Amino acid sequence: MPSNVTGRRLRPAVLLTTVLLTAAVTGCGSSGDSPTAAPSPSATPAVSADAPAGVLGIRDPWVKAADKGMTAAFATLVNDSEADVTLTSVTSEVSPMELHEMAMKDGEMVMQAKQGGIIVKAKSSHVLEPGGDHLMLLDLQQPVKAGDELAFTLAFADGRTQSFTAVAKPFTGAQESYDPGHSMPDMSMSPSPAS
Repeated sequence: MPSNVTGRRLRPAVLLTTVLLTAAVTGCGSSGDSPTAAPSPSATPAVSADAPAGVLGIRDPWVKAADKGMTAAFATLVNDSEADVTLTSVTSEVSPMELHEMAMKDGEMVMQAKQGGIIVKAKSSHVLEPGGDHLMLLDLQQPVKAGDELAFTLAFADGRTQSFTAVAKPFTGAQESYDPGHSMPDMSMSPSPAS
């Protein structure tokens, strides 16, 4: 969506997207009180309805808190445009990063770099989540504690970039290990946040 779009045109699209995403999550998710629920999203949207539109809407971004090594960032990427958008890379000052996916390999679920990037289809969304596609922080230069805000910059196939911040949250998940090529436990169950 062009950056010169007025707030009046942007608000209905953001509101409609929020309503549709809420309905989708409510229909297939579990309640926040359940021990299998992911960390609850922040009350503040990642992009204000009055802010100029970015390449994608970034909804409920968060990072798994970690003291060292690897961790990952998650969010819902919303494409309100008429064309598909391909996310090709991501950067952060706290770690080298890669786009990752979970895939079956030799009968086991493994984490690997996502070849060709992450495609967000026109007028749709793509969820980055534990056990699925995610933004992988490969070598933390400092601990990421619950409550820390980390800045990320996304790069797209057409040369555009977009920055956003995400808050770190404690999260035990399915006890997944962020070691590339390491076998992963069954990720079919919803992960649970740390108390």
